[in-house]
Amino acid sequence: MSKGPISQFIEKHYLHFNSASLVDAAKAYEQQLANGAKMMVSMAGAMSTAEIGKIFSEIIRQDKVQIISCTGANLEEDIMNLVAHSHYERVPNYRDLTPQDEWDLLERGLNRVTDTCIPEHEAFRRLQKHIYKIWKDADDKGERYFPHEFMYKMLLSGVLEEYYEIDLKDSWMYAAAEKNLPIIVPGWEDSTMGNIFASYVIKGDLKASTMKSGIEYMVFLSDWYPKNSSNGVGFFQIGGGIAGDFPICVVPMLYQDMEMHDIPFWSYFCQISDSTTSYGSYSGAVPNEKITWGKLDIKTPKFIIESDATIVAPLIFAYLLDL
Repeated sequence: MSKGPISQFIEKHYLHFNSASLVDAAKAYEQQLANGAKMMVSMAGAMSTAEIGKIFSEIIRQDKVQIISCTGANLEEDIMNLVAHSHYERVPNYRDLTPQDEWDLLERGLNRVTDTCIPEHEAFRRLQKHIYKIWKDADDKGERYFPHEFMYKMLLSGVLEEYYEIDLKDSWMYAAAEKNLPIIVPGWEDSTMGNIFASYVIKGDLKASTMKSGIEYMVFLSDWYPKNSSNGVGFFQIGGGIAGDFPICVVPMLYQDMEMHDIPFWSYFCQISDSTTSYGSYSGAVPNEKITWGKLDIKTPKFIIESDATIVAPLIFAYLLDL
C-alpha cells in the first residue's frame, strides 16, 4: 500500500534533528513488523486524556502492537473520556492560573491535567459504581484478576453503553478489550481506581488479594516474552517512568536471575521524551545506557525523539497506518 499525504509530508520535510529521528524510528518500527517481530508500546504521562485513542485504537485493530504497558492512569482515563467527554473542560490559559483558580476548579469537581480538567463525578464516580460490582463479584467468588482484566470485563459487559459520549472506535481500551490484548500495568495502585480499590480494602469490603499484583504482572511477562520473541520484540516507549522501566527489565531478569542465557535482547528501542539527561534520570537516559543493564544489544536499532509525545506519537502512528 502506498503512503498517504501525512506520511509523504513527513518524508519530504522531516529531514533533520528530532524530525529526522521521528522518520527513522517510524521506518524501523515498520521494518520490525515486516520481519515478523512483535511490538510493545509503553505509555506514561497523560496520553489517554490527550485522546491518543483516536489513532492508537487503529494501531491495535491493525495488529501493529502486540502488547501494551501503561500506567494505571492511562488505563482508566481512556474509559473516562469515553463516558464523560462532554463534561471535560479545557483550560488553554493554564499557565496563568493562580492558587485560588486551582482551588476553584477543585471545588467544582474538576481535576486538572495541564490544559484539561477531568470531571470527578461524571468520570471517576460513574466508573466507580460499575467497577465496584465487578470487583465485588470476583471477591465473593474467590476469583482474582489483573487490573486491566477487570476493565475489560466492564467494557465488554455493556454496562457503560448508556454513557458513551465519543465514537467507540476512538477508545483504545475498547479496541484492546475486543482483542484481549495483554496489558502490563505496573504500579496500578498509583491511580484513581487504585486508590478507590484501596479504600474498599481499608473498609473491609474487598480483599487486597482479589487484585493481582505487579509481581504477578512480571511473572506473566516472563512467560509471554520467551514465547513471542523468536523473531524479536521491539519496545516503543512513550514518555518515561514505570510504564517503560518495569517491562523492559524482563530481559535482564530472565538472563541474569533465571539464567536463561539464550533469551534475546529487545530487538528495537524508541523513546519519545522531553526529559533531559541529568543527575540519574531514567526517563532522560540515552538508549545506550540500557546496554549496560542487559536490556539492549549493541546492534539493537535505537532512537530517542526529544519532543512532545502528543505531537510525535500520532505522526509515527499515522506513518505506520500509511495515512
